[in-house]
Amino acid sequence: MTPEELRVAGFLDARRAQAFLEELPRGESWVADLSASADPDQALLQAVRLREADPGLVETLSTDEHARRRVCAILGASQWLGDYVIAQPSRAAAMNEKPGEPRDVLYEAVGAHSIGGGAWVAAPEASVDDLRAAYRRVLLHLAADDLTSASPEDMMPIVGERIAALVDATLDAALALARRDIDPEARVPFAIIAMGKTGARELNYISDVDVVYVAEAGADGDERSALEIATRLASATASACSGPGSEAPLWTVDANLRPEGRNGVLVRTIESYRQYWDKWAQTWEFQALLKARACAGDPRLGMAFEEAAQPYVWSASAREGFVEAARAMRRRVEDNISRSHASRELKLGRGGLRDVEFTVQLLQLVHGRTDVFLRVRSTLEAIEALREGGYIARSDADQLASCYRFLRAVEHRTQLPRMRRNHLIPDKDRDLRVLGRAMDPARYPDADSIRAAIDEVRASVRALHEDVFYRPIVAATAQLREDETSLHAEGARDRLAAIGYRDPAGALTHIAALTQGTSRRAAIQRHLLPVFISWLAGGADPDMGLLNFRILSEDIGDSHWYLALLRDSGVAARRLMTMLPNSRWIAEALAKRPEAVAWLDDDSELAPRPPERLTREVAALIDRHDDATEAAARVRAVRTRELT
Repeated sequence: MTPEELRVAGFLDARRAQAFLEELPRGESWVADLSASADPDQALLQAVRLREADPGLVETLSTDEHARRRVCAILGASQWLGDYVIAQPSRAAAMNEKPGEPRDVLYEAVGAHSIGGGAWVAAPEASVDDLRAAYRRVLLHLAADDLTSASPEDMMPIVGERIAALVDATLDAALALARRDIDPEARVPFAIIAMGKTGARELNYISDVDVVYVAEAGADGDERSALEIATRLASATASACSGPGSEAPLWTVDANLRPEGRNGVLVRTIESYRQYWDKWAQTWEFQALLKARACAGDPRLGMAFEEAAQPYVWSASAREGFVEAARAMRRRVEDNISRSHASRELKLGRGGLRDVEFTVQLLQLVHGRTDVFLRVRSTLEAIEALREGGYIARSDADQLASCYRFLRAVEHRTQLPRMRRNHLIPDKDRDLRVLGRAMDPARYPDADSIRAAIDEVRASVRALHEDVFYRPIVAATAQLREDETSLHAEGARDRLAAIGYRDPAGALTHIAALTQGTSRRAAIQRHLLPVFISWLAGGADPDMGLLNFRILSEDIGDSHWYLALLRDSGVAARRLMTMLPNSRWIAEALAKRPEAVAWLDDDSELAPRPPERLTREVAALIDRHDDATEAAARVRAVRTRELT
């Protein structure tokens, strides 16, 4: 091929590429696969190095299009993984041979055997190097699947789940190594609880693996001895993953989300966790527990931990100042970003991943008190649950999910080149070009195209975050006591009477009419009414206010904008709930002029029009109508509008 043809194919150094292709068997057959990779020049150089290490392997690849495509994708996207394969070419087979289930692969690698009760013990000859090599065999195949997929965004949730399953299996196999040396008879029940992205099954290629540890006394009832053994198991398990070895460490096992952080004991019993949560835990710690998931060790004990944590998670939003504390935490995270790279922060910066995650988790924790369908760990599953439940608009949910998938896919591809933790968008054009091509060479062929796409997505995320995260209805819902969130007759009747409703039975009739059924309209009103009932109670006649709201909702509630405005606006709902219990006329006027409800969200629409402007408007109406009756009706409409 000519240098010009190679430049069109994506090679930056076309003359060097021309020379290197001559070193590969059937060199031109490689061009299409190299061209589809993130960095064709790097992929070609690595392919030449691979031929030097194992000529037979490259000869085989030259005639196996499927295998060659996967190998080229890895070589072009990740210099680290390419070097790893070149150092021992037999590893290349892992890219093309589908592995078994991760636990089967990892247990086999360390020769683990079950001794009952969910406990496994490794073979005497097994080492941490066996564990790590097996992990990377599975990871190589996974990365090849990812990098050859049609859509990185669609593949992202699958990649996160598969990496999490691999990490779970690795922790269990590492624990089997630890048990062999510390507790080979599994006398101490011990479980590892995944937190953060690990718990949510949405891991990156390289992440700290956040965990906490739980244990209990064995058959001898000696809790102190059990905790000492469990602490040694925890330390040895972490060391197997990230300590010294011939194979490079996998990732850091981080237990700093445990009670008291670095200063706290490494392992606790469930009762010890409960005591801490009851007396000393801060709000953010319950937010962190939202993702807690038993991932390795004793499954019975792990499930018991999950069950113990759940009530604390779903009552956290009732704590005084919960919403403001969550909002303050997000501001602190943003304020602590170094100014030198704030604009490049994909994870913590404005419009980054944390904006999505904090927004979604806040809505989950506030509304999940009463809606069990929101009690999910995955961010994307939570967005879908919030969408289906009517807590956020369908269009907002779809956009939020799309942006999250894009940002996470970009994050994955920023980590692949060096297999290091990284959340910074590259600042050099060449690196940005590689990132864009790793996403999609056709859509993002150069630095400018991927930079523009990232900027657009981050702007959308920030706008959605500021709209949803700071909605007054969220804080108002969180401030309700548990009994105030119920719309069921047995609990609501006494509450209605206590806050000023003269006819609780009639009010319950209105509530039932507004909330019955499975429509989206009924679902949204079920979310809003507990707060609206309290706001209406501040007026002169709460019963009339609730009736007026029912009449208004039945008249215009099917309008696509009405309930969305009350849910999403910063001021409209509170203003409407202030008017309805104080004026029957205003409710009737609003029903006749539905667009007036939308004025409540715009101060300029509520400001009186100057007399001169009204005079000109009325004169123009009279001039346009020859019929006096019609002209008078138009003028009266102006009067009604202004009174409303």
